[in-house]
Amino acid sequence: MATKKTVKKVEAPIDQRETFVSLQKNFADSSESVAEKLKTLYELQKADSEIDKIVQRRGALPAEVEALESEIADLKTREAALAELLEQMNRNIADAKLAIAEHESQIEKYQRQLNTISNSREYDSLSKEIENQELEKQIAEKVIGDTRYEMATKKDELDDLRSHIEIRTEDLLAKKEELDKTVESTAAEEKVWQDRRDALAAKIDDRTMSAYERIRASVHNHLAVVGVYNENSCGGCFNTITPQRLVEVSSNRKLIICEHCGRIIINPDFE
Repeated sequence: MATKKTVKKVEAPIDQRETFVSLQKNFADSSESVAEKLKTLYELQKADSEIDKIVQRRGALPAEVEALESEIADLKTREAALAELLEQMNRNIADAKLAIAEHESQIEKYQRQLNTISNSREYDSLSKEIENQELEKQIAEKVIGDTRYEMATKKDELDDLRSHIEIRTEDLLAKKEELDKTVESTAAEEKVWQDRRDALAAKIDDRTMSAYERIRASVHNHLAVVGVYNENSCGGCFNTITPQRLVEVSSNRKLIICEHCGRIIINPDFE
């Protein structure tokens, strides 16, 4: 007796650019009824909308916290750069002091040699070397003076910057505390809707879920699933739906996409 082979269905990879014709075919090709899948999509959109409302209650606080964190990060980058610059200036002063000590040592050496010269040519040569060393010493001394002056300015700038960082950090802590209180006050409600959302999403195939998320991201109010408005219009863009498509929407036998805005239109009975 021949053994019957089980043919495993091969799922095509999800294409973000796929047409809604292929999506409709995939939607219909399931053991679950189209009506049940449409109902699940409607409930999923409802859960997402409730979560969106909860997030909106937080107002501008999340954006303000993010902006403060970004500002403080930039300020700390500037602080580190200034601190490194001051360290480099200290190293430059130390190098200049070493150079001065070397020039003074050379000057002393040449001055001792002046006492042992035997002709004017050697005298002129040593005098020139002493003059050069004095000039180099003066240049190093000027470097120290200029650097110290600049360091004083940079230190004041660094102190002001650190004070500003301290103030903005306090502002951030206050905003975070305010945001945490707001989140805490809605956490239980948000968890209820998030759990419901996760359970509904688990019932939807990956291809349909990908399309749903793509539509939500592309429209300003994040409504990927809408009902019929005023009996003959899309509830998302309010453009008129043809009578034939209205019949198809009401039948719950097919995934209907608005030809104007790309949203999924569901049977008004679901609402």
